[in-house]
Amino acid sequence: MRRSILIPVCLGTLFLMSQFAVAAPLAEEYLTSGKLDEGAQALQKQLKANPEDDEARFGLGVVQFFQSFEHLGGTLAQYVGGNLNRFGLRTEDVRRGLPEPIQKILSQAPDSKTATYADTRQMLQTWVDDLKAAEKTLSAVKDPNVKLPLHVGLIKVDLLGIGKPVEARFLLSRAGVSQQQTDAEQFLIDFDRGDADWLAGYCNFLCAWGEVLLAIDGQELFNCTAHLFFEKVDTPYPFLLEEHGNVDSIVGVDRPLVSDILAFIHLWRFELKEPERMKAALAHLEDMQWHAKSMWKYYLAETDNEREWIPNPQQTGVLEIKVTQEMVDTWLVVLDEAGEVLQGKKLIPFWRGKPGTQGVNLRRVFTEPREIDPFLWFQGTAAAPYLEKGEITDFADPELWTRINRTFGRNRFFTLAFWFN
Repeated sequence: MRRSILIPVCLGTLFLMSQFAVAAPLAEEYLTSGKLDEGAQALQKQLKANPEDDEARFGLGVVQFFQSFEHLGGTLAQYVGGNLNRFGLRTEDVRRGLPEPIQKILSQAPDSKTATYADTRQMLQTWVDDLKAAEKTLSAVKDPNVKLPLHVGLIKVDLLGIGKPVEARFLLSRAGVSQQQTDAEQFLIDFDRGDADWLAGYCNFLCAWGEVLLAIDGQELFNCTAHLFFEKVDTPYPFLLEEHGNVDSIVGVDRPLVSDILAFIHLWRFELKEPERMKAALAHLEDMQWHAKSMWKYYLAETDNEREWIPNPQQTGVLEIKVTQEMVDTWLVVLDEAGEVLQGKKLIPFWRGKPGTQGVNLRRVFTEPREIDPFLWFQGTAAAPYLEKGEITDFADPELWTRINRTFGRNRFFTLAFWFN
């Protein structure tokens, strides 16, 4: 009799254990062990066997996002047999005052290799490609009920590609924002469908900046100033490498260093090396705006309240920041207005001449790109080719900013905007 009862009890226990094992996200195993490359392979294998597994797809997107930063630090190893620090990235100055684990990661490499402009462009291209892969994966998540619970404080990322991963809980404890952030064992977030859009939006934001940097020709800037950052540089000006001043030396008025910094600022005038990339940057910004709208569609449809990263007005998030309906409505107005500007339907107000008579068509800045000169943009003459008569964006309307300040608080909008994406 006892045996007949024991058998179904054991079977039931095994079934519950198997269900728990299935519920544990595969991605977390590799994120918390710092084995992102292995994790990407395992998750791709899982998706090949089960193409409808959106939890695995979501997890793969998160792994690929973190991989992009690991590869950013280690890409140069593919060309010279080292890693970013082996190029002699000057880290001795920034290390002072940092915690010992970070100082070890940023230790100066004694056997640095020679850095070239082509290497730096390839490093940036690899980063953009990795982010595109992550965004593509995250955009393929369709299940509105998908969940990806992660202990974010235990995630490990090898930030410089040198085999020394850093735990997120160490960085979070240094931030000291809340008790939840310092207690990594309890900092569990149930990421959901809206959060897939949130991360995809950030991938697009970073890709846009990457495409802009790849669009410009930074060869002369590299030739004249890369020695400020790297120990050995492929430059037509070898005399620059014969002086060993660093940024700290400016306190003692290091004349070569001061002249190098002035040259660095002076060379912020960039011809376009690959102008078509500006259109690619615009496409990423438009996709970012689309994801930002999509994520709120899913957030507002949620009826649960389970460790939310960004809560709707009826939920409580892990950061314990109250999100009101007025905040959501105002933010959606901001997103719509940003979309109108990106589409060229509304103009950015021009800051010179008679007010309100013309504005800058931001879309044409990307679709009809010219030399980029931040100082002439500040002065206004660089904006002249893009001036038009038309409807000015509501971002220039004091009533919109009054609403924004009333809803978010005068000093909180941009902080919350970074969180809201």
